[in-house]
Amino acid sequence: MYETFDLVVSDGIARLTMNQPDLGNPFNEVCCREFGQVANDIAGRKEVRVVLLSARGQYFSVGGDIVRFSQHIDTMADVVREATGSLHMGMARLMRMNAPIVACVHATAMGGAVSVLSNCDLVYSARSARFGAAYSKLGFTCDLGGTFGLASRIGLARARRFLLIGEVIDAAEAERIGLVDHVVEDEEIRIQAEQAAIQLSKGPTRAYGEIRRLMARTMSQGFEAQLEDEAQAFMRAAVTLDAREGITAFIEKRGPMFSGL
Repeated sequence: MYETFDLVVSDGIARLTMNQPDLGNPFNEVCCREFGQVANDIAGRKEVRVVLLSARGQYFSVGGDIVRFSQHIDTMADVVREATGSLHMGMARLMRMNAPIVACVHATAMGGAVSVLSNCDLVYSARSARFGAAYSKLGFTCDLGGTFGLASRIGLARARRFLLIGEVIDAAEAERIGLVDHVVEDEEIRIQAEQAAIQLSKGPTRAYGEIRRLMARTMSQGFEAQLEDEAQAFMRAAVTLDAREGITAFIEKRGPMFSGL
């Protein structure tokens, strides 16, 4: 269905795999277009309760398609306008979903891939993976919500340094500063990320969505507005079937069986 992505949805999990292994999974013209399409596809599936993002090949992603940029150097603004139109629509769709996003980073991720990863809810990294912000090395700024995601994950000052210097860091440093959540041995990365996705797929999906959206707003509004948003979100969550099940399970001293409703 897609040239640059493989999407399989089953048991509440949308397994989205970047699938240009021979090219290093670049954000090339087709990928940019399809990112918006596949995100729209996932967002429209009510059965999706978690997204598991991964990639095939030697790299998780080499980032932007520099060859394409060189071929259109005199019309770069038009190329960027077209690419970000689809990319950013797709990112916005994914961020507004109830379903959390788990990333499985088996190898090096650069540029736009790091921006995407910074906005994922859980990031699992192989120990050999590296993470780079190559934008400034090319005279560019970043896209795909990188300024928001990086500031949220590693703090404003550290994010600014990461982007300005164009740092490349290893998995251990990425975990230390909060860019990734878990570093595991290379041979275990897919297993552990899959287990996390399965666990989240059985959770209170609508409550997850409320939490994701609250966290997305927390740095952009005042404290009193955030308090009211929390109250409104709490009320919406409190009337779900999952809240009823969670309370009942607690009283009955058993594990909850959430339906996502």
